Amino acid sequence: MADLTIPEGGFWPAPEIPQPNIYPMEWRVETEKLAAIYEKSKRVVWNPADLPWDGLDPDDFTREQRLGIMYWFAVLANFDASGPAVFARATIQAFEKHEEDPVRKCFFSITRDEMNHEECCQRTIARLWPGGPLDWTPADDLESAAHNNIGWLYHNGGRYWTGYTSAVGKYSLPVLFTSFMMGEMAASTLFRGMASGTSHPVFGEMFQRIGRDESRHLQICMTILETEWPGLTDETRTLITRQLRAGFVFLSMILWEPPEGFWELPPYFLPNHRVLMDHAREAGLGVLSYEEQAENWRVAMARVRAIVERWGIAFPAIPELDLEGVPVDFIDPEDIIPVF
Repeated sequence: MADLTIPEGGFWPAPEIPQPNIYPMEWRVETEKLAAIYEKSKRVVWNPADLPWDGLDPDDFTREQRLGIMYWFAVLANFDASGPAVFARATIQAFEKHEEDPVRKCFFSITRDEMNHEECCQRTIARLWPGGPLDWTPADDLESAAHNNIGWLYHNGGRYWTGYTSAVGKYSLPVLFTSFMMGEMAASTLFRGMASGTSHPVFGEMFQRIGRDESRHLQICMTILETEWPGLTDETRTLITRQLRAGFVFLSMILWEPPEGFWELPPYFLPNHRVLMDHAREAGLGVLSYEEQAENWRVAMARVRAIVERWGIAFPAIPELDLEGVPVDFIDPEDIIPVF
């Protein structure tokens, strides 16, 4: 065996690594509960390809119903298709900022789950409306309305993605995770309602599985926030209040209807959106009525309010749901941290 080479005066120290950087590698564990949640996530992984897709027969629906279902999943994809990219970028940031190992691993598990949720959108649309969401040519006014609405929806998606890419590096964990918590609270609310409301077994199983994932994501967010929220500055509390309002404005597109203050939409968008949602509802997808959606959203926001006010964070006014709170002015796209 060769002898070691030891320079005169001792080994030379390696240069300091500029930060942020994923190096040096480390596997620090401070929150055992997060490590346990990550272990659970590995045991409940599911494969969207295993859903009984043969039972989703296009011939079981009218053309209008197929279009409505496609449209609903296209709206959902504006949120779910951003999920893998949002959490992949957050995972990288967690490595660069040397967050504890379970935080990084939980981010990774959410990224994987969100890819499954996006795949559900992809498979449903491909089966019922080939070429959807946008790579098809409308044949009549109803189809043109759906195609145009989706185009406007994705225009807004591009706006919030631009905001997120600049926000993720500048916001602290409490701010980021408040936004994530809003998204997961909304998602668990949505899919719980959809799973109980749908009359189709494929969608029932799909929504049940997605809802279970989102509930676990919410548990991750709450575990991290319980560590991060103590000792918040007044400035951060104010920023979190704005994020809560921004999250409501952003997520209402899929949870309810888009309020004014962020969405750039033509005046005909909402009436046509309602027509298309009615077709999805008639198809047995499980889309709740306007009043049921509002009540679900109201209950979810009440849960959020109870959580944040425990930590001295003011809840924003949500006049659309008759919820009192601190008034928040115009929401800029750069204030939106998109998650679902």
